[in-house]
Amino acid sequence: MKGVLRFEKKGKLSTCFVKPFEILERIGPVAYRLALQPSLCVVHDMFHVSMLRKYVTDPSHVVDYEPLVIDENLSYAEQSVEIMAKEVKMLRNRGIPLVKVLMAESQR
Repeated sequence: MKGVLRFEKKGKLSTCFVKPFEILERIGPVAYRLALQPSLCVVHDMFHVSMLRKYVTDPSHVVDYEPLVIDENLSYAEQSVEIMAKEVKMLRNRGIPLVKVLMAESQR
């Protein structure tokens, strides 16, 4: 098991396919360099073509967003509507407060 890479989950076997990544360049007839995320910095960025699969587009993968209005001091304002639930999660001897907040429709 020493040679098995573990992607982001300690103690688990490597997943077959992690997520879609952008191909930066083709290196030779069977090797590609990918743009990996910073959490995968220990993984080499060149992959053989047999390790890659074609990405099939799915409309549910597209995320719509509204651009934030950022002030000169690099801050922005959020407007909460309602506090839905409060909870304190105990981890050993420390309590972590969890709050579920309903945001304004224009802020989602």
